[in-house]
Amino acid sequence: MKITTIQKNNKEIAVVNSDEILITDVQSALDLMATVRYETGCNNVILTKAAINEDFFDLKTKLAGEILQKFINYQMKIVIIGDFSGYTSGSLRDFIYECNKGRDIFFLPDEEQAVEILSRG
Repeated sequence: MKITTIQKNNKEIAVVNSDEILITDVQSALDLMATVRYETGCNNVILTKAAINEDFFDLKTKLAGEILQKFINYQMKIVIIGDFSGYTSGSLRDFIYECNKGRDIFFLPDEEQAVEILSRG
């Protein structure tokens, strides 16, 4: 895992890159949040979809809700970047749509859009 930071509009954003799955359950998400905060001090995180266990995207597991609630509880904004078009679940599409209308959790196609949304005033 490699964590870099980007600064834009006086906002610092941690970009987490990894060749392995980092989030498999709630505890691994908490560990990632602690690592990001400790190493960067950032409250804004960009993470690739590939770093998250596929069970997260099956809403029946309730993993997405449990994990994303931790990000909200610890006041960390997260953008998960990747291609979500391959998922056929209407519930997941609705979930992503609703998240993207909010202020804390986003599912976007690329890092550039993630930086833009996290650096807004």
